[in-house]
Amino acid sequence: MKLLNIMEAGFEAIPITIIYAVIGILLALLSYQIIDWITPGRLSKKISEEGNTALGIVVGALMLGICIIIDAAIAG
Repeated sequence: MKLLNIMEAGFEAIPITIIYAVIGILLALLSYQIIDWITPGRLSKKISEEGNTALGIVVGALMLGICIIIDAAIAG
């Protein structure tokens, strides 16, 4: 895979990079909302207020996996 050299590509690559970053972040947030919707209880409440560290690790690992999939889909 060829790495994008910003000096060779000029500044034309910056807007598309920002667009892909925004799309990736929105998809990650949407996936978190879907995971929160299909699991019992509110994940944010269980993690922050109840201090469920194990659930925080599991949700973090799920989000990392989803973000890797989103990255692969965007990179093509």
